[in-house]
Amino acid sequence: MAVGNRKHRHPLRGLVLVSALMAGQAFALAPEHEVRRLMLATEEAVASENWGEAGEYLNRLQQLEGNKPADYFYFRGLVMYQATHLNEAQSALETYVDNAGSEGDHYQEALKLITDVEKARKETPPRAPGAADGVKVAVIEPAGGQTLNSLRDLYLVDTDREALVMHLNSLLEVAGWREDQTIVKVDQPADVEYRVGASTDAVSIQEIRRSSDDQVVRKAESLPVFGVNPQIEWGCESMAGACWVYDPRDRSRLLQLSADRDQAREIARTLGQLIRTLQTPTGS
Repeated sequence: MAVGNRKHRHPLRGLVLVSALMAGQAFALAPEHEVRRLMLATEEAVASENWGEAGEYLNRLQQLEGNKPADYFYFRGLVMYQATHLNEAQSALETYVDNAGSEGDHYQEALKLITDVEKARKETPPRAPGAADGVKVAVIEPAGGQTLNSLRDLYLVDTDREALVMHLNSLLEVAGWREDQTIVKVDQPADVEYRVGASTDAVSIQEIRRSSDDQVVRKAESLPVFGVNPQIEWGCESMAGACWVYDPRDRSRLLQLSADRDQAREIARTLGQLIRTLQTPTGS
């Protein structure tokens, strides 16, 4: 499918919108049919270069449980690229390539877009290099180097808390851990993944673990934010094929992620920013 000239970016607002009304909506269609319907709507919006509308459909897809088609990550990467949110674009496009492989309908275009992302990165100031292996501390700054204002605009929400929660879930969606990292099955969710929420004084974390026989175990815990250090530590272990974000209360392992250092750093940074925002009365 021709997508048009990628060089002409369009100003976007609210590409990843999930309103409380929409999140609580009960769909008449079964989830698998609703996924297909929203994918078709996304494809049509992208074909007409209606990026804001495409972003809204992708938001709704993000909230649906169950497996998502590999094309979901391609369209997400494309829409994020149009919005010049390069971290999210690259993560989604790389996930698409890993899932769909060379047989994917958008394989060639995805590779070209990843190259475009690399070129766009050269136009932005480089980040300070991280230290070598071992535990890191995520320096608190707006997620991905973006201002909180830009995140609120991106997600079409009114508060920093909402924007950071949605941004953190967006990052976690492509950072799930898989036991078999040599073969990523198309449309199969990760073996370990997370979703977060936030109240006025705590971050809620839901862990979803899937076994080899497709059994799903969900575990929820609450992370109170008062009295904890928002400088979140993280680390990666090449032998284990995983990265971890550590609990600021006792430095135990909190989130088990894929072995992608950039993703782990970004998730730790965003979680820390969310904690600091909740610790500030005016930031909720």
